[in-house]
Amino acid sequence: MRNILSSPLVHLLLLSLVLVLMAEERGATSASEIEKKEEATVHIVYVDRPEGADPEEFHIRTLGSVLGSEEAAKGAVMYHYKSAASGFSAKLTPSQVEELKKQPGVLQIVPSQTYQLHGPGARPRGGAV
Repeated sequence: MRNILSSPLVHLLLLSLVLVLMAEERGATSASEIEKKEEATVHIVYVDRPEGADPEEFHIRTLGSVLGSEEAAKGAVMYHYKSAASGFSAKLTPSQVEELKKQPGVLQIVPSQTYQLHGPGARPRGGAV
């Protein structure tokens, strides 16, 4: 009786198993890369001023249409701009930004940035400030 481990069929099955495991590992890496690309960052969303509607409600409805619910939108909005500009800031993934750009009333979406007016240790020049 032949040893079953020397059978070409067993070798083929083992090779297939190794290839499947390698493909799954590569797929897991791709999924984690996608998650990194889809990391949410803060964006400022400028919108038309809604006539006859509460600005905050308009912001929530607009974002809710992308996030799937108004509750999700309420959780994502960080601030509502209603005076000098009309809009809101929210943590959004790149795909959410692209979808939100297509919504009626959305004028522009820009990543939020923080600017430092003076470098560390900067002192005023001249007299008192």
